[in-house]
Amino acid sequence: MNTVQYIVKRLEELGVNDFFGFPDDYNTNLIYDIEKNPNTHWVSCTNPLNAGYAADGYARIRGYGALVTSFGAGELSAINSTAGAMAENVPIFYLSGFPSTDLINNKSLIHHNFQDTDYQKFINAYQSVTAAAAFLTKENAKLEIDRLLKTMVREKMPVYAAIPEDIAQMEISDRVISYDWISDKKTLEEVAAKIVEKIKKSENPIILGDVLIKRFDAKIEYKEFVEKTSIPTTNFLAGTNIINMDAPNYIGGYFGNNRNPIVKKYLEETDCLIAVGVLNSDINSYGQNLPYDINNHIAIYGNCVYIEGKRYDNVKMPEVLEAVTNMAETLNIVFNKSNIGIKHSDIGETKLTSSFLFARIQDFIKENDIIFSETGMSLFGSTQMKLPESVDFQVQTLWSSTGWATPAILGAALAKPQSRVLLISGEGAHQQTAIEIGNMIRCGIKPVIIIINNKSYAAEQFFSNGLTNNIGDVTQINYAKFARVFEGDIWATKVDTAEDFDKALRVTQIMNKLCYIEACIDFADVPSGSKEIIHTLKEKFHIAQNHETNTDNVYSSVDDVLLQTSNENMEYETVVHKAFSEEPKEEQQNG
Repeated sequence: MNTVQYIVKRLEELGVNDFFGFPDDYNTNLIYDIEKNPNTHWVSCTNPLNAGYAADGYARIRGYGALVTSFGAGELSAINSTAGAMAENVPIFYLSGFPSTDLINNKSLIHHNFQDTDYQKFINAYQSVTAAAAFLTKENAKLEIDRLLKTMVREKMPVYAAIPEDIAQMEISDRVISYDWISDKKTLEEVAAKIVEKIKKSENPIILGDVLIKRFDAKIEYKEFVEKTSIPTTNFLAGTNIINMDAPNYIGGYFGNNRNPIVKKYLEETDCLIAVGVLNSDINSYGQNLPYDINNHIAIYGNCVYIEGKRYDNVKMPEVLEAVTNMAETLNIVFNKSNIGIKHSDIGETKLTSSFLFARIQDFIKENDIIFSETGMSLFGSTQMKLPESVDFQVQTLWSSTGWATPAILGAALAKPQSRVLLISGEGAHQQTAIEIGNMIRCGIKPVIIIINNKSYAAEQFFSNGLTNNIGDVTQINYAKFARVFEGDIWATKVDTAEDFDKALRVTQIMNKLCYIEACIDFADVPSGSKEIIHTLKEKFHIAQNHETNTDNVYSSVDDVLLQTSNENMEYETVVHKAFSEEPKEEQQNG
């Protein structure tokens, strides 16, 4: 096989049948070989960034994804989507088409490059946002491709290959590589025994599950672990619906100080926290309010485990969970369950509100749906919904790049065409990447798209000093009319009353088309808990409330404290808190 055919074949074996990208004169040879494979397809997107988001959505559902652009302009356009995949453990193989080796060696000044003709700048950029990157040459192509593939499979993160035109067509060995690796048996036995022993000794254990359970393909093992032990179980935002919400020991999601006090109490008072696949980031954990100390508890990650501060490597999450489940006993723990889901709202309201909107979407969702909730206020509304067990719920809580979700549903729908895909997005994020709707129609997919229009970037508006400034201003578009610009099977409507929104959702169930609903609510109307989480984040990270604050003086104060504490064993968060809470120096009072 030639180099590209080999990559395509190996990715096909991993379940990748659709390659997303943007065509360019440096990557047409890559596209030809994708199309030559009878089991793979080229999906041309509107731009490289959207292609990266689509590959991200595909990988979240299918397990792995693939992205194709050209060097320079194309790959720098897509780098944000790749960084998001890196942050959130989404495995994508990135193929970047480069000019021929002769042009590179001669430092020829050709389009998409800088004037200094340093072709290494682009791979240098990607080394920071991927788990592995390689510039393919005649000497290293096969070895480097296999290294990238193994890294992607083991780490569940994106990898990058720069492929010059001549190297792309070069013949290489088609010897199949092996991805299989098993946990170190001795370490696995030790880890499982220690976890079971700690659970036995505890009086109030609790399980906290999160998104990395999905990434490392451990949902079945996690479910069996939760069911066997009967330990009270919760989740962070990205782990919504990681476990059946009707399970007897599921006590609801964690929402910090703003909702579900039962879960907060259990997590704060536990003597044995078993954190599985957790991303303890600010938004995902509703403000990092937990006294979460890895030195006191258990943390199970994809390829390693922490037990009371000691790290154990070369153990796979599914195998750890399976071993613990086999050894553990069922516990008879008496605990309280919280009310799960959003209380149903009657259609008696005339004007559409966010509370009615999310309550009605909750009723609308059915088995096997795939839901993508965009970064922003829609995230906080949708994570409070009660979902059927088989629903796949996807959010981007760590990277939180607005605009991600719209192109991502293109990839998700192609990854699993038998499922209905639902997008919930604010209008500000949606308009950044909404042009990809045209490709959804062209590809024949038929998602249900709900755009919540409150005429602002609401999160940014509330993060600022209030609702009277123009920080969160968004260009106003008639989104329903915009959607109808695209020719093909699409039904679009605009609603602003509870009754009309209810009717629109019912219409989508008889439409064999892409359905697009623009749902208009008031400017300051945000989902329950949204203002509270923003207030929590503002307090935690000391976001200035006065636009006239002298930032030079603030940073000077931080530097002073850092110097004073440089020899102390202080956590960064403690240092920053000390810096921002000290009384200002006399000469800084005006600031």
